[in-house]
Amino acid sequence: TDDDLIVTAELPGIEKDNVKVSVHDNTLTIKGEKKQEKETKNETYHRIERCYGAFQRSITLPTGVDTGKIQATFKNGVLKVKLPKREEAKVKEIPVRVE
Repeated sequence: TDDDLIVTAELPGIEKDNVKVSVHDNTLTIKGEKKQEKETKNETYHRIERCYGAFQRSITLPTGVDTGKIQATFKNGVLKVKLPKREEAKVKEIPVRVE
């Protein structure tokens, strides 16, 4: 948007408490872990394919992001990180005068 940068990450099956968001030296880092569920011994499967374990993604932020005002929300397996732009980084419309 004109006022913010938005980063979204789809993290199906991951609990909110297993997701960490941090900023250091103009780099946004998202870390998390999907823990393996306990196996049900009474059920038989032909095939199961699921990914478990830790992950980490780092994104270099452009200049002009106000890192002190970053907000993160997690809803229905989707992480949304809102990165507000500093006033000087926002797009400003310049009026054109007729002479």
